[in-house]
Amino acid sequence: MSDETKRSKIEVIKEESNYLRGTLGEALAADSTHFSEADVQLLKFHGTYEQDDRDARKALGAQGKERAYAFMVRMRIPGGVVGRNELLTALDLCDRYGNGTVRITTRQGFQLHGVFKKDLKQSIRAINETLLTTLGACGDVERNVMCCPAPIDDVAHRVALDAACAIAARFAPRSGAYHEIWLDGEKIKLDSGATEEEPIYGKTYLPRKFKTGVAVPGDNCIDVYTNDLGFIPVLEDATLVGYNVLVGGGQGMTTANPNTFPRLADPLGFCPAADLVPVAEAVVTAQRDLGNRTKRHHARLKYLIHDRGIDWFRSEVEQRYGKAFEPFREVEWNDPQDHLGWHEQGGGLRFFGVFIENGRIQDVGTYRLKSALRQIAEEVEVTFRNTPQQNLLICDVSESDRARIDAILAEHGVRGIEQISVARRNAMACPALPTCGLALTEAERALPDLIDELERELAALGLAEEVFSIRMTGCPNGCARPYNGELAFVGRVPGKIDVYVGADKQGTRLNEILIEKVPMEKLVSTLVPIFRCFVGERNTGEGFGDFCHRVGLERLRAVWV
Repeated sequence: MSDETKRSKIEVIKEESNYLRGTLGEALAADSTHFSEADVQLLKFHGTYEQDDRDARKALGAQGKERAYAFMVRMRIPGGVVGRNELLTALDLCDRYGNGTVRITTRQGFQLHGVFKKDLKQSIRAINETLLTTLGACGDVERNVMCCPAPIDDVAHRVALDAACAIAARFAPRSGAYHEIWLDGEKIKLDSGATEEEPIYGKTYLPRKFKTGVAVPGDNCIDVYTNDLGFIPVLEDATLVGYNVLVGGGQGMTTANPNTFPRLADPLGFCPAADLVPVAEAVVTAQRDLGNRTKRHHARLKYLIHDRGIDWFRSEVEQRYGKAFEPFREVEWNDPQDHLGWHEQGGGLRFFGVFIENGRIQDVGTYRLKSALRQIAEEVEVTFRNTPQQNLLICDVSESDRARIDAILAEHGVRGIEQISVARRNAMACPALPTCGLALTEAERALPDLIDELERELAALGLAEEVFSIRMTGCPNGCARPYNGELAFVGRVPGKIDVYVGADKQGTRLNEILIEKVPMEKLVSTLVPIFRCFVGERNTGEGFGDFCHRVGLERLRAVWV
């Protein structure tokens, strides 16, 4: 092959892996702390990333020692729906094998951090015993399918969850390798259809990861436009008639490569309700067959559509679907909901949204959220749902149990929603350092103190109750959806951050880079003149993102300078 057509290294690894087996079985049995380069890539499909403690790298290197390897284990949880036993298992495993914390992801899953290689098999086996799975939580497959987490008993919310689960079931990997390696060949109910072939994916799976979300009409809390594939139910007289279909969204980019960029999804068309899964399959297989397998940085569906055009892609999908799409129906969005606090669920039940800073479930000092959730799961007949903002909903709460839940949370130092600032409530960050190998700067560990400082400045300007989204990531890959934030901080080089502004609350417009390479310690002071301008020049009722978009970068940079 020529250099232009040569497949990427990871494409070769996938094809030669015998449906994701590689040498993982042998490597697990070996007395070592980490895996080969090829097996590290295959591990992702099984739901785990090899990482190391980057805080310790320099000291260990100076002593001639190997890195402090550990693994992140991610659970695939369609729609974020978690049972009591499943939550208790996650809390138990983080103590038994991990670093004592569970992290809710921005795609509504769970992650364990700090799992050693010797404990990987026991961890994954225990997860499967609860009928959750890690298979397909990472890798070049359909990732965790999102939907609005609110358990409201109405048609819109029910069909969104049903759609997410149907899509997740159709695109779950079928390889028997997962059972052989992690479950000693035992086939549990969840994956009883495991075979030696992949009817959708084939030997090489997809060119890159693929993300799907199902939004509820009017509430874009999942950021549906950031997904490769998005569905929006269309209702008439409280009856589902079909879905609006979106394609080509994605967040990740590489700052030094102008051929990479964040992108919002385009309308593809409307399909009848019965065609949900066939349409999803047509889109996924089109990306499977036509996506770029030579350049991984250009392999996401968003680049295929950007390069070839939405009309061309629609034609390709329609050939596979066997029908022409109907025109995309009109969509209206309200401000997205974070679902925190108490809400009516329907049927005499309620749900309560617990704020969890950056999704990290932990016990620290007098703040003992992990213990509180354990007690609630053990003592109260409830279920749980993870949110796209990394919070947790306690669902199916009877009126008689409401006071008990409030008391347990208060006894464990978990603050009520009214005690959390608007800025903190609308902020989220990726894990970044010390576990992520791609991180260039801090994010999760830095954001709480940054919000402390920002709260003081906003209060001084009379903006304490101003609602706007804040996102922070340690690199440009965009795991906390920064490019959809009204204000976003993206790690550019060690210790320095790019500042983005101008997205809208509804998630239908990307932001733009305002200031490059701001030292971490100067982020808030750099923003103060921008917020002063906002106070003085905003239109009545205008949000921060809309204001920045309207006045433009030139005006904002003049204020900052």
